[in-house]
Amino acid sequence: MNWKKSIIFCASFLIIFFTETAVNIACGPEQDPYDYYISYFHNNVQGDAYSPFAFNKMVYLYATEEVANEPEINSLEWAKYLQVKKDDVFKVMYDADSTFEGKLVNFSKRSLEALPVALKQNSFLLGLIKQEAALKYFLFAKSCEPFTRSYYDSWDPVARDSVMMGRKATEATALAAKEKDQFLKLRYAFQAVRLQHYAHNYEACKTTYEQLISPLKTASAVQGWALSLYAGAIRYTGNPAEAAYLFSRVFAASPERRIQAYRNYFACRSSLESVLKFTKNEREKAHVFALQGFGNPAADVESLEQVYHYDPGSLMNGALLVREVNKLEENLIKGKDIARNYYASYFSRFDVDKQKQDSTQDVYLKHLLKIKHFALRMASEKKYPHPELGTLTAAYLSWMENKDVQGLNYLAALKPDQLPEKLKDQYRIIELLIKANQIKKGGSFNPNTLLPALKWLDEKRFAENKLQPKDQDYYDEVWGDSDRRFTATTRNFYQQVLAPAYLKMGDTAMAAVAMFKADLKYRTISGQSFRKNMSYQTTVFWQNSLSPATMRNLAVLKAKPATGSFRSWLSKDLSKISNDDFYELFGTTYLRTHQYAKAISCFDRVSKAYVYQTPSDWYSDNANQKTYAQAFIERVNDYPKQYGKAAPGLNKKTFAKEMLRIQKLIKTDQKHAAQYYYRMANAVYQTGYYGNSWFLISYDWVSYDIHKKAKYSYDFDYKLAQTAKMWYLKARTLSKDSNFKAKCTFMLAKCEQKKIINLNYDKIAWYQGDYDLSYKRFLALNYNNPYFRQMKLKYSHTAFYKIAATECGYFREFIGAEK
Repeated sequence: MNWKKSIIFCASFLIIFFTETAVNIACGPEQDPYDYYISYFHNNVQGDAYSPFAFNKMVYLYATEEVANEPEINSLEWAKYLQVKKDDVFKVMYDADSTFEGKLVNFSKRSLEALPVALKQNSFLLGLIKQEAALKYFLFAKSCEPFTRSYYDSWDPVARDSVMMGRKATEATALAAKEKDQFLKLRYAFQAVRLQHYAHNYEACKTTYEQLISPLKTASAVQGWALSLYAGAIRYTGNPAEAAYLFSRVFAASPERRIQAYRNYFACRSSLESVLKFTKNEREKAHVFALQGFGNPAADVESLEQVYHYDPGSLMNGALLVREVNKLEENLIKGKDIARNYYASYFSRFDVDKQKQDSTQDVYLKHLLKIKHFALRMASEKKYPHPELGTLTAAYLSWMENKDVQGLNYLAALKPDQLPEKLKDQYRIIELLIKANQIKKGGSFNPNTLLPALKWLDEKRFAENKLQPKDQDYYDEVWGDSDRRFTATTRNFYQQVLAPAYLKMGDTAMAAVAMFKADLKYRTISGQSFRKNMSYQTTVFWQNSLSPATMRNLAVLKAKPATGSFRSWLSKDLSKISNDDFYELFGTTYLRTHQYAKAISCFDRVSKAYVYQTPSDWYSDNANQKTYAQAFIERVNDYPKQYGKAAPGLNKKTFAKEMLRIQKLIKTDQKHAAQYYYRMANAVYQTGYYGNSWFLISYDWVSYDIHKKAKYSYDFDYKLAQTAKMWYLKARTLSKDSNFKAKCTFMLAKCEQKKIINLNYDKIAWYQGDYDLSYKRFLALNYNNPYFRQMKLKYSHTAFYKIAATECGYFREFIGAEK
């Protein structure tokens, strides 16, 4: 029975845990599969020939679109064969509407007259009429289309008509055998092997290919398409290793079928050694090793070296080299805390296996040296078409090693003006990164030297982001776009390099500016709100890390930025920020520091139509129930939170006004000062994590926040309840009423409890498997709460003591332990 209960408990726990994880992730932006690690080395710097196979652990292929267009290739071959226009071929073969398509099935010179005027002049159709054999093949191909086109619907599957496919294949084979024209002969044979393959008649497919296609010497893309079908037939007849080898040949010869060949190569599940046995020359070996490299997500210098050994001039070398650099980025470039996106921030709450992390880093540091050595070899031997890629790689890896002087020396060996565009772009990015490392407080470095490169980067990302959508927030815009490399590079530079550099110098205002600048990917914006123009990480930084002093500095820059300097250029876009959002945040920083008069002056600058935050109550039985602050209530227990249910409740401005009023009463009505301090303490307590008015000083509330140690300055109140503690102490000191003192002491115990929870999280060790043990550790620490002891020693005779002992389980535990 105990075993059964354990299983039930474990299953329930896992369901609840993973449900919470799913809910939390579902409520925030998903991780962008093309932007999940920090990268400055563009994965297409070597060219686009092998761009679908760029490194990416989150998707099977970086891109699913072939680098060459099959319809364009076929159209071009037909255009050359008939001496007609390629676009006319494409129009008829691949761009015909359903009406026109129907007329092509029985196309003839007579039916040409029935076509619209524009199509009567189509050079491809006129060419077919002039060449009877070509027209005959065209009509036969159209008759095969119903059997070779795929309209498969998983909800309503319809089996292919294998009998008719067999008949059409037999007809195609006979026509191919008779045809003397090599161009048409190849295409008839292709129709035959395709029909036989789709009908699962693999032996016939093999025979047709070997007898009719393999002997042909015609240079045509159709050869590669037929070879792919033949390779599939070889696979399905029990020879996967030979099939994998044949798919590697398709991969090499047919860029329009490269992705298909890649998928099929790995579908064969054959060992490298078994495939290599079929290779006939060094170039074929290079392609097999390249396929292995493209499919390996781990550090892999062997594939790179083998491809270079067998075919040093192949562009595959550059693609594989860049893959390894991207792997190094993923494993060695650690993101800064201030620039964590939602996904990284959520999972940062889980403990990291430091030993495993260090071990992985050691592996990739050694790998970096191997890749750097290879890159320098590529550069020096000059066998690769663009040996400069090797030098640029070495320079970038030097930057990753913090060897800036070495990196600059590698760059100095290049002539950027003579580099191809993508290599030139990469040169400028590396140069910018190395220069940015020189930013130091009080140093002699002039940040204006970064300005030309940053202006250039801006133009690059503006080119990738043409027009900002009008009715979407920042994260509702383009997501999962594999081609916005400069957008990511620019953002990474500002948020991962420049903003942390300013923070290190103590200039939080400019760090905030850099974070905001990172998100301005459009030249012209269509809205000014934070939600419209700030990423998750920028929003978190602004809403949590900025003090009143920082906001004052930003207000000056926003109102009238300086001119003629790097600082002014960086901050000029602050004017694009909504005044409402800006001064609402400014006022909130004053609320956090209890400067209520100044908070009100900021809120006075917020428009009357502005809607202050009113979060939804997820635990309410009523759908879309809003929560309204009622900060001045008295509560023994924090949970369940007692939210206000009806508008308007308190908003930030009315809260500030009431707190300011009470502050003044403390001075003008000193007789009741104790009650005023108590009332203010209650209000500040309720604006904390455990209160019902948390959204008066915080912008979000998440269940796992309690397990994070105090990080931001306002956590002094939000998590630790220390201002409330000071004011409860003040209230208790000023009062002579024992029952009131008991209330203050109990609330002091609650404030102290918050500190115990937060500062001893590692000792309590929640979420580490044994909840009962964690709870016992928490209770043991709770027994040392001095204010619980004071309650028992000094106030056990009061009416409130009995109320607290009845309603508060923690206090009852303490009383029981003291007996």
